[in-house]
Amino acid sequence: METRGVRQGSGFIRRAALIPRGMGLRPLLPLILVALAGCSGGQQEAPPPRPVPVSAAEVAEKTVPVAIKAIGNVQAYSTVAVKSQVEGVVTKVHFRDGQDVRTGEMLFTIDPRPFESQLRQAQANLAKDRALWENAKREAERYATLIKQDLVSRIEYDRLAATAASQEAIVRADEAAVENARLKLDYCFIRSPIDGRAGDILVHLGNVVKANDEKSIMVNINQVVPIYVAFAVPEQQLAAIKRHMAQGKLTVTAVISQEERVPQGVLTFVDNAVDAATGTIQLKATFANEDRALWPGQFVTVALVLTMQTGARTIPSPALQTGQEGPFVFVIKPEGTVEVRKVAVDRTIDGETVIKEGLAPGEAVVTEGQLRLFPGAKVEVRPAGEKTS
Repeated sequence: METRGVRQGSGFIRRAALIPRGMGLRPLLPLILVALAGCSGGQQEAPPPRPVPVSAAEVAEKTVPVAIKAIGNVQAYSTVAVKSQVEGVVTKVHFRDGQDVRTGEMLFTIDPRPFESQLRQAQANLAKDRALWENAKREAERYATLIKQDLVSRIEYDRLAATAASQEAIVRADEAAVENARLKLDYCFIRSPIDGRAGDILVHLGNVVKANDEKSIMVNINQVVPIYVAFAVPEQQLAAIKRHMAQGKLTVTAVISQEERVPQGVLTFVDNAVDAATGTIQLKATFANEDRALWPGQFVTVALVLTMQTGARTIPSPALQTGQEGPFVFVIKPEGTVEVRKVAVDRTIDGETVIKEGLAPGEAVVTEGQLRLFPGAKVEVRPAGEKTS
């Protein structure tokens, strides 16, 4: 018995069996042929790679705004810190915290009784002094007639005329005292000076307030219709802003976080000096704000629109990639393969990128699925919204 093998290439196909001496390899020939066929089948070529699924969009040509973006802060159109102009006890509060108030609407009442008493006393003094003035005036008039007839001395007449003039001055002072007392009484009834939104009530029923006390703020009122948005831009932008302002009003948009509404306003203020510390210029835009979308203290993304650019080539921003040599995109060729194309970027606006050079309108660029791509890769464009992985 012996073990025999058949060489195939660089290896051996062996049959682990004992073959009787003198039998030969003829009975094993079918098995050897089957083994050889199996080895030759393992050397078949691999199938071609499947196309890479991607999402794509065409290069569009449209009119886009030329805008300056900044972070803005919403400010009240006007703010009033309501204080008392007289001293007294608060006897009534006529509104609630956070309530909208109108011009002339009653806010607080301060105990008016002491001021009503002062007014009556001033009126009584006025009546008394007016009676004395009338009497002095009549005497002076009588002596004016007698002096013409030389029946009285000039000294006596001058004395009476001076007395009448003095009484008249006293009456005028009394009239002013009455007006002052009436004004103080009116100050007991505190009204809103503007249309606005009241803040937290800082002085409540029974509190004693002082006249014009810096620490005795009763309530703050903010005017929110209309409203300001303040923002700063680099001083290098000032020349362009002034040039376009000379051609007409400039529109300003305010993007609010997690809000679909985009309020529009008009640039109404350019500061009279550049901030030397920051190198920026302060601007303000006025918004109608009738829907109360903007609120004092809020931060918004501001876009100051200088002009409109026609014929701009735009692509969705996700299509733009960044490499060692700069920005590029994957362009889909008509035969379904992609090429890497360097581009020059102008700016990004609301999820779209404006391209200066490198793309032509109508070309298709890959917007999703770039990680699996390489120059010359075959792609399969999936419908919009369908996942590519």
